[in-house]
Amino acid sequence: MGMNAVYHGPEDCPAVIPLFPLSGALLLPRGQMPLNIFEPRYLAMVDDAIRTHRVIGLIQPEPENGRQSTAPALLQVGCLGRITQFAETGDDRYILTLTGISRFRLVEELSVTTAYRQARVSYDDFAVDFQARAGEEAVDRVSLLKALRSFAKANELKIDWKGVNEAPNEALVNALSMMCPFGPREKQALLEAPDLRSRAEVLVAITEIELARGGSDPDTTLQ
Repeated sequence: MGMNAVYHGPEDCPAVIPLFPLSGALLLPRGQMPLNIFEPRYLAMVDDAIRTHRVIGLIQPEPENGRQSTAPALLQVGCLGRITQFAETGDDRYILTLTGISRFRLVEELSVTTAYRQARVSYDDFAVDFQARAGEEAVDRVSLLKALRSFAKANELKIDWKGVNEAPNEALVNALSMMCPFGPREKQALLEAPDLRSRAEVLVAITEIELARGGSDPDTTLQ
């Protein structure tokens, strides 16, 4: 899915962004994530984003420590996404798609009057995110596909192998990272991997650990 806006580097991204905390969610540069928005504060966030930069910062809250909180502490790295598809449902929901632009690091959460949270962020540590397909040649595709086949077989997953075989390395690594049924800590490790090769290696390692544990949900479909 293309974007009308072009982001060449950190200077093209806003320094202050709205935050959407979502546990277990992973958005990566040039990846797409569908979202079903229904909480009033996040409906307002989407309205404001569409009026301004059309971007939202997806970020995970800190793992729960047995207490529920309306404003949980956040992990330090998230991903900026642009709203590239948007629809109203007629029952007070928005259905939208975020397309990943770049990871960011939290600098400072701001005191704001909006119902949703906002923060000052930095993209300087993630300049590689603005280079499409950077580092693809360093990915060990053979090991990645071997781990995927083993995981799919162990969990009786349905795989679109034609799509897998045709996908370039960046799209393959990032799509598998986003779709695989791993927990919040594993998703964050994939997000924070410094480059595509490292992310592929983390993905293989997590997959092998899951296989050793006995796998995951057999009803999951990857496509």
